[in-house]
Amino acid sequence: MNLPNKLTIFRVILIVPFVLFLLTDLCGENGKWIALALFIVASLTDMLDGKIARKYNLVTNFGKFMDPLADKLLVCSAMICLVATGKIPAWIVIIIIAREFIISGFRLVAADNGVVILGATVSKEQRKVIAGPDVQMRGFVFLKDADNLVKDISTTF
Repeated sequence: MNLPNKLTIFRVILIVPFVLFLLTDLCGENGKWIALALFIVASLTDMLDGKIARKYNLVTNFGKFMDPLADKLLVCSAMICLVATGKIPAWIVIIIIAREFIISGFRLVAADNGVVILGATVSKEQRKVIAGPDVQMRGFVFLKDADNLVKDISTTF
């Protein structure tokens, strides 16, 4: 198993302590900071594994499958934790997770027809639209005033 794949697996493993520290009072208020640190480390491994895989030609089918799955698991876990703590309405998370399932479904259908759709093949403009909610959710996770921001968004719709 190569380094990028190990980083991807490490990112998946980090989800467990991330959720644990975010949802429990295991370390008091410090638990939220530990969760933030774990989320940042996990996000950095996402960036790092792709760069290493492309630079050293270590791209594998396992990595093509697991990397996007690990991303979805991390972000969806964070969003579900935000719902559980009352920081974001469930309907927002349902829309974003539904979008993820739809895109994953398109990728599975394409793969069944011998076509691999990678995120890097999408233009910058399309990537802004497609990745928008994912990128925005990463910013949502630890906003100190997320309650008010989400209430403002909810009342807008």
